[in-house]
Amino acid sequence: MTTLNASNPTEPIQEFPQPVELPETVDRARANRTSRLVRVSTTGVIVRLTVIAMELAGFAVFGYSVLLVDAIASIADIVASLAIIMAIKLAERPPDEDHPFGHGRYEPLAGMQLGMLICLLGGGLMVQQFLAAITRAEPGEVSMWVAVIPLAAAAVFELTCRMIVRIGRRENSTALVAEAYHYRIDGITSLLAAAGLFCASLFPAFSGYIDHLSAMLLAGIMLALGAVAVWENVHQLLDRAPDSKWFDRVKGSAEKVPGVLGVEKVRLQCPGPDAHVDIDIEVDPEQTVDEAHRITQHVRVQIQTDWPAVREVVVHVEPYYDGDH
Repeated sequence: MTTLNASNPTEPIQEFPQPVELPETVDRARANRTSRLVRVSTTGVIVRLTVIAMELAGFAVFGYSVLLVDAIASIADIVASLAIIMAIKLAERPPDEDHPFGHGRYEPLAGMQLGMLICLLGGGLMVQQFLAAITRAEPGEVSMWVAVIPLAAAAVFELTCRMIVRIGRRENSTALVAEAYHYRIDGITSLLAAAGLFCASLFPAFSGYIDHLSAMLLAGIMLALGAVAVWENVHQLLDRAPDSKWFDRVKGSAEKVPGVLGVEKVRLQCPGPDAHVDIDIEVDPEQTVDEAHRITQHVRVQIQTDWPAVREVVVHVEPYYDGDH
């Protein structure tokens, strides 16, 4: 029975075809991805703890509700960051008997649940601040210099967002990208908090109402942010098709393999950090089953080498005929 040489898939040899092993770089790339994501998320926790300390100190000294609500929003995001770290660790676990496709859905599942939590927290704070505004909004002197606290927080959050979104997109982690945009929203809410404090300092007779209304606005933004996070992660849980660049990447990898004369169809699932590929390749119709099998092995290895996030590749073989496209 004729098969193909492992080093050259077009050269026939006389032996049973052994599986083509993945290079060590694939597993190393997966492990490095997890380490990078955990390190970035941990950095975000430290940033938020610093901002929370600043805003709680400001609330303790000046008693402005807008600082308290902004700090509570950051506390909720710390809980989200810790949950994301746990989800990234769980999602990296390899397939087993009960989960043959791996555990990648832990990431979008965690992102969806955290989005729901933020929705509930934002809605609760909005109601609480509304009731406070209509029952006990008291005027008072507000120093515009207090606005420096949320302004500094906004600058720190925006810098952190830019760093994390860049890494999240590179690693194809929707949970981490969603986490990155939390920082941008946090920066926007901090700017709004600063604007509210500045307005309250200009109109001290209405400072109590301005304080609570600003806090309500921040709570509303939390509610919207949570809804967006739920929406994005639900899409991934329901296997929404990824960006076209990933289809092009898989097709290009398959076409590198000698013996592949064409790629007819590519289907992708990207649950969390894992990707699953289903691809139809076209080969010479005169080749034997053994030869076609060896080509499919090299296609699998090439795709996983070029894109280490791919956990599984299913290759279908079809005959190639000129003009049949």
